[in-house]
Amino acid sequence: MIYYDNVSKVYADRSVALQDITFTIEPSEFLSVVGHSGAGKTTLLKMLLVEETPTEGSVFFESTDIHSLSKRLVSELRRRIGTVFQDFKLLPHKTAYENIAFAMEVAGRDDTDIAADVPHALELVDLEEKAWSFPDELSGGEKQRLAIARAIVNQPDIILADEPTGNLDPINTFDVVQILKRINDLGTTVLLTTHNKGVIDTLGKRVITMEKGKIVRDDKEGRYIL
Repeated sequence: MIYYDNVSKVYADRSVALQDITFTIEPSEFLSVVGHSGAGKTTLLKMLLVEETPTEGSVFFESTDIHSLSKRLVSELRRRIGTVFQDFKLLPHKTAYENIAFAMEVAGRDDTDIAADVPHALELVDLEEKAWSFPDELSGGEKQRLAIARAIVNQPDIILADEPTGNLDPINTFDVVQILKRINDLGTTVLLTTHNKGVIDTLGKRVITMEKGKIVRDDKEGRYIL
């Protein structure tokens, strides 16, 4: 499904973000990427979103070199990718329902689809009773669950979760990870970056460990080892 082929990224100041990265992500896989700050985890995700361009190498999505796509086709690609961030990136003046609905509107979905799908997304993340609450009325864990609902409502092929539990306490961290696992069980590929050892050790899924822009381990059922 996704293939990084000898990908390197060197910035204008000669700092090296990625070095000869090669790996494959299979459909419906749950892959975690771990490493210290500056290891290259976020750059790896930005490559898939075409927010960064490789200095060398290629990134393929279903056999297509995504960095050769036109702007229109890049937009279409991004609609197939849901994103979840550490700082939520919710719209503060829209309710939980409206935050999700807005993501559908941007994707060109009509009112009938929105009315049908938003309640299901809220139910999946256990926020049905918070549908008309604004982000500042939600806890940190609820905000992240809302961000996940927004990311999945257009039924993407893959979810990119960049440190999604970084600002959460252990209980909310557990809840968010369980939701990501549930989404993966339904067939969506999940690519997670995290510093959280507990999350990795309880998942029992594939783990790639990065160090100074390189992959130093790739374990099928890994643990957090640095």
